Amino acid sequence: MYNARTAEIIDIVDDENKVIGKASAEEVYKERLNHRTVHVLVFNDIGELFLIKGSAQHAYCPGYWFSSASGNVRHNETYEQAARRLLREWTGIETRIIPVYQGHYDHYKMRKFIKTFRAQADGKIPINPNLAIAGRWFSVPVVLEMIAKNEEVHPELAHIMEAIYSRATAEQAESSDIQY
Repeated sequence: MYNARTAEIIDIVDDENKVIGKASAEEVYKERLNHRTVHVLVFNDIGELFLIKGSAQHAYCPGYWFSSASGNVRHNETYEQAARRLLREWTGIETRIIPVYQGHYDHYKMRKFIKTFRAQADGKIPINPNLAIAGRWFSVPVVLEMIAKNEEVHPELAHIMEAIYSRATAEQAESSDIQY
């Protein structure tokens, strides 16, 4: 049986996000090696965010709400290439993506360098049944409330949302011209 974690080769990076090697995703997680990930947040024209509920096949946080698309950046792949690939794999969507956040997330003695993109889509979004059991539109305040209540939101999504929206709130306090 095909196992994406065994087959997927990803870059290993140092604490400054410089490539220092490569390994299977399975080895990266087993050995807690630093690596790169991407997330895509798909919004509709009224500002709702499309989240995907991960399938039972997910090694980490099955049944939790994930970003619209997320995953590892493969060996020799850019963040943008990975984001486009994963958006197609999770939802079938091919659309323009815009970078909105880049940072790191320290997780169980490994550092994940995360780049997050925003995309626009409306209506019913198909989901890959091998990766997800549901997909749904949420308002941003509802997602932030789910995170605050420690509901089943993937920790990386929680980290990203808190980083983006706490930064937006701080910037809005400094300038009334900023619109999100």
